[in-house]
Amino acid sequence: MKLRLFAAIDVGSFELTCKIFQFTIKNGMKEVDCLRHRMDLGGESFVEGKISKEKVNELCQVLNSFKMVMESYGVEGYKAYGTSAIRETENTMILIDQIEQRTGIRIEVLSNSEQRFLNYKAIASKGCEFNRIIEKGTAILDIGGGSIQISLFDRDTLVATQNLRLGVLRLQEMIRHLAGNNTQYESLLDEMVSTQLAVFKKMYLKDREIENIIVVDDYVSFLMQKYEKAGKDTAHLSYSRFNDYLNLSRQNSFMELSRRYGVTEENMELIFVSAVIIRRCMKAMGASQLWSPGVVLCDGIGFEYGQKKGLLKEEHNFEQDIIACALHISKRYMGNKKRSETLENIALNIYDHMKKIHGLGKRERLLLTLAALLHDCGKYISMSNLAECSYNIILSTEIIGLSHVEREIVANVVKYNHQKFSYYEELARNSTLDRNAYMVIAKLTAILKVANGLDRSHKQKFKDIKVSLKENTLLITVNTDEDITLEQGLIGARADFFEEVYSVRPVIKQKRTIGS
Repeated sequence: MKLRLFAAIDVGSFELTCKIFQFTIKNGMKEVDCLRHRMDLGGESFVEGKISKEKVNELCQVLNSFKMVMESYGVEGYKAYGTSAIRETENTMILIDQIEQRTGIRIEVLSNSEQRFLNYKAIASKGCEFNRIIEKGTAILDIGGGSIQISLFDRDTLVATQNLRLGVLRLQEMIRHLAGNNTQYESLLDEMVSTQLAVFKKMYLKDREIENIIVVDDYVSFLMQKYEKAGKDTAHLSYSRFNDYLNLSRQNSFMELSRRYGVTEENMELIFVSAVIIRRCMKAMGASQLWSPGVVLCDGIGFEYGQKKGLLKEEHNFEQDIIACALHISKRYMGNKKRSETLENIALNIYDHMKKIHGLGKRERLLLTLAALLHDCGKYISMSNLAECSYNIILSTEIIGLSHVEREIVANVVKYNHQKFSYYEELARNSTLDRNAYMVIAKLTAILKVANGLDRSHKQKFKDIKVSLKENTLLITVNTDEDITLEQGLIGARADFFEEVYSVRPVIKQKRTIGS
């Protein structure tokens, strides 16, 4: 059987990594090689706003060496992603183009939510152990160079996620010149982390009990895998055992610790910063157990490739996690759950019967679902300015698993559900959305507007809705004995826009119960 070989490249803030994966039906995804190159891109990017010419030269040299290894293995495909260090430079597009011209490798820049979602997929690839742990209150603590992401699970459902600008490299650069010894270093770190965690705890934890913390980082996880896994694939630590490590760190210099653990002094400092973040999070959440699955971003990249190619079974429903996040946002802004569910059912019914016309896929269907669930979130701020307030809430609130463009699509669909649609020339003035994204917005907005018109009274009048496409008419048959004069009267303008987009006219037909 022909081997499927794939390369995953992570241009990270602290390190460049390339992993070669082999996919087989019997063994699933197997790592066959891993190349690492220590390189501090984040230190320059976070402080100076740009990556120096010297670092760019080094970066291209390393990527060219990765490329040679990939060619020697005969990989069928690759994905190269840049994270916060590339994302936060002032000249990202120029940098990406220069790298591609010099190496032939195209780097795609991940949004924060996309990056964290890939890490989340890497954790979920651990299968049974992951599923067992999240049955109880669990937080994923994803520590990067520029920020950390905290995602909360309740009864194996992802209920909230939040990004905090407390990354290891960012904190190191901020306090390095202030601290004279480890104890002082720790107290300054602890103070900086505690401030933001206190706000997070007030907003998201409340009475929620967190027993487990799953940590993903390039720092502490290394030591846990090295000294704690004891022949197992992953490592577990109790809170007291983790404190023992930290106490040892307090009593020794970074030089002494680097000798003890076999890492460079510079790396030891980053490990210490990450350890302080973890300890503070465990204490704030009352967590008793720490689990390191030993995964990095490249594992998530490989896992996603295997899923898309049908080479791996999807044991966890990631799409449901995205929807759960949207439901949590809706709840936070006092959304009408029953109304949102009704709107979602109607909109998806129309969408599914328009497949031959709209030409959209499964991903766009998910975006329509999110728009329906978040359609009224702006009412929390203003009833009279619902459209703009909803748009701003969605655009400002991270939904793990969505790119920035996808979040912008959802925000615009919700916005134009409530106000007159803006055409491309006007919309593009204040946006970077391309024409393809614009057409997705137009098509989903047309569907949501009609769905919204069918429940304009907010009374969920229809017991059953049947949709059928007949030539140039979308016949929507509603089963109800109630008066639908309002819905029929207000559908006109919405039907006009729907017809403009699809050249199909939606028509409501009422079906009454026999004997009524």
